[in-house]
Amino acid sequence: MRLGRLTILACSLSLASPAAWAAPAIASGSVALALAGVVAPTSALPAKEKKAVAAFFNGDSNVHVTRKITVTADKVVCRASNVDITSRSCVLTFGSRTHTVKGSEANASSATSALAGVPGDGAAGTIYEALSKLSCTLDPQVIKDKAGGGADCSFEPGN
Repeated sequence: MRLGRLTILACSLSLASPAAWAAPAIASGSVALALAGVVAPTSALPAKEKKAVAAFFNGDSNVHVTRKITVTADKVVCRASNVDITSRSCVLTFGSRTHTVKGSEANASSATSALAGVPGDGAAGTIYEALSKLSCTLDPQVIKDKAGGGADCSFEPGN
């Protein structure tokens, strides 16, 4: 009887949504910098910090910011149609504020999410990647060393 209950429980759990199993994930180095780089332009960061993140992402570590920069987003959901191949967009959520990017900006966000290990999913002609609770910390002093460090992110794959 006990084995039967465990089998039923195991089967039930295996049918659960993959998002239910989503554990926190981390990214570091160039992938973390890329995540911060695609999210920062639409975030609530001060302009000086947005410029610093953009400079790092463009290969310039000579910035005038010395304290750590934290890039956050509550949610990033990217969608691309495999029917209307011209349709691609991402909705970035920062608290009660949302920002939608399309075209190449959306493609960059989607590709960067995939690079960070966010699994893609699809249904009814749409392919999407989603992550939540993104928090990236960039340390300008470490990035200037050009030794592979200074960028770390944590996030939860899925909605």
